Amino acid sequence: MEEIISTLRKYNFWGSNTIDLGYARTDYTGKITDYIGNRLIKVLIGQRRAGKSFVLRQMVKQLIDKGISPINTLIINKEFSDFDFLSTHQELDELIKLYKSALKPSGKIYIFIDEIQNISGWERVVNSYSQDYTDNYELFISGSNSRMLSNELATLLSGRYVKFEIFPFNYKEYLGITEKEKSKKTYIEYLETGGMPELFMLSNQETRRNYVSAIKDTVLLRDIIQRHNIREPRLLEEIFVYLVNNASNLISVSSIFKYYKGLGRKTSYDIISNYIGYIEDTFIIHRCDRFNIRGKEIIAGNVKFYANDLSFKNYLYPGFGYGFGYLVENQIFLELRKAGYKVYTGSIKDKEVDFVASKADRVIYVQCAYLLVEPETIVQEYASLEAISDNYEKFIVTLDDLTFQSNKGIRHVQAWNFSEQL
Repeated sequence: MEEIISTLRKYNFWGSNTIDLGYARTDYTGKITDYIGNRLIKVLIGQRRAGKSFVLRQMVKQLIDKGISPINTLIINKEFSDFDFLSTHQELDELIKLYKSALKPSGKIYIFIDEIQNISGWERVVNSYSQDYTDNYELFISGSNSRMLSNELATLLSGRYVKFEIFPFNYKEYLGITEKEKSKKTYIEYLETGGMPELFMLSNQETRRNYVSAIKDTVLLRDIIQRHNIREPRLLEEIFVYLVNNASNLISVSSIFKYYKGLGRKTSYDIISNYIGYIEDTFIIHRCDRFNIRGKEIIAGNVKFYANDLSFKNYLYPGFGYGFGYLVENQIFLELRKAGYKVYTGSIKDKEVDFVASKADRVIYVQCAYLLVEPETIVQEYASLEAISDNYEKFIVTLDDLTFQSNKGIRHVQAWNFSEQL
């Protein structure tokens, strides 16, 4: 008992030990704060090492700063080996009861459980405590597997939770942590680096490359290969590499299957489809479905995929051809997602629109390009948006030094200023 309480003390705010809070991610803590004070379960989802743990700890510190007693907060982090003793919902329930018995908190208890998908049957405990009207609890949980969380949330917790997707640092946060000024130069530096939070604690390219590689290996091994008993781990990694290096391109499961068939590899359509789904579940790759703008419907078949962070491309596969226009497109996709938009790639007649994004009643169309220098490039990029007959907002986003005047209602925005439009 004393050993377990000692472990809990190490990771909680109960004593004088220093807890690393990291860079303040106020965009997320502000949104979560709006939902505090009720029995809704706050669910943080996102890729491993994207910063979920720091956001949870920042929420705890915020509660304490507002007068909540530190002993009324409990942090359990299944990412750490110190919690290897905790693997089932029964053990989780016993741990919470042990904490209550040892510290004897009075009043409402705030429970924070990090990487909760590593506890089997976790949803039973979360459901029980969140709905326990004999005591007062408020729960915050995080996880890095979308399918596993979605299944449990949709069953026992349906209608009793609110979800927040945590991404790596955006450009604004990059400027904050590096103390740099907004400019084309720093935006390009950001594109060439990525936003994984701990990258900025590492001093050189080689250690950064090793760090990003370790994240990739951990995600593939622990979250996919071990969980799904993958029989072809090499193929799984090859598909991940393929998706990263073909980000922004229209591809399909059939085209990937034909690619491997052409190489003489023995695989199947279903295996490739399953592996892509598993990779998506870990949040390191995002699918962007095609949308028929005139017909207002999703088009089956070809889709685009985007990396959750450009560090995977920059540090692991820099030798593959991947121009700045594609880096910009990948990053704009992430900016739209971080701002809460549902994002599709648009199709209108025989033209493609990079993004159709919607949030509440707002719909925007976005076309991305490197530079608007060549006349044919200008005509091509504007033509896709000009083909759309409705009156929703239309943007062209580039790395040009100057901002062009609006043309037929289409606004030109420099990429480093685009988030201000959202």
